[in-house]
Amino acid sequence: MKLLNEIHQYDIIMFNRLFNARLHPVLANVSRYVSKTGDGYLYLLLAVWVYWQENYTSPFLQAILLGFAIERPIYFVMKNGCKRNRPESALDDFRSVIKPSDQFSFPSGHASAAFMIAVICSFFYPSIFMLLLCWASLIGFSRVALGVHFPTDIVAGMSLGISAALISLGVVLQ
Repeated sequence: MKLLNEIHQYDIIMFNRLFNARLHPVLANVSRYVSKTGDGYLYLLLAVWVYWQENYTSPFLQAILLGFAIERPIYFVMKNGCKRNRPESALDDFRSVIKPSDQFSFPSGHASAAFMIAVICSFFYPSIFMLLLCWASLIGFSRVALGVHFPTDIVAGMSLGISAALISLGVVLQ
């Protein structure tokens, strides 16, 4: 219990250092747009595009679908099992820039899905690895900048997304 409390205290310190959207309104606006790219619509468009370009037997499409079949259930179990309050509920006199879609913050679903897609896409298109890594990282940062996640929520989401991607690729490509 002491370790969890220490982690939470560290998380609050890091959150307060990173959350500066109120000081920089432009950062808040940019973070809103970056965060929206991780809302899920682009993932659906990507899957449709891959299906249209290749077909349903495409290893790329199968890796995406299996990745989400692995990642989403684990995400929901973790989110509803840990029940970690978002910064707005956990911190006194704090208001996030946006209203999140659900109550709990751990892990970040935006970070999880973004890193999963980034790893899978990078496997099939290695030349855009750095671009995808930056995009996924910016999604994670934007969630902290908007005040809806603590930094460890992002790290946990990133870990989940990368793990789901690697398992998916391992299964599809064996």
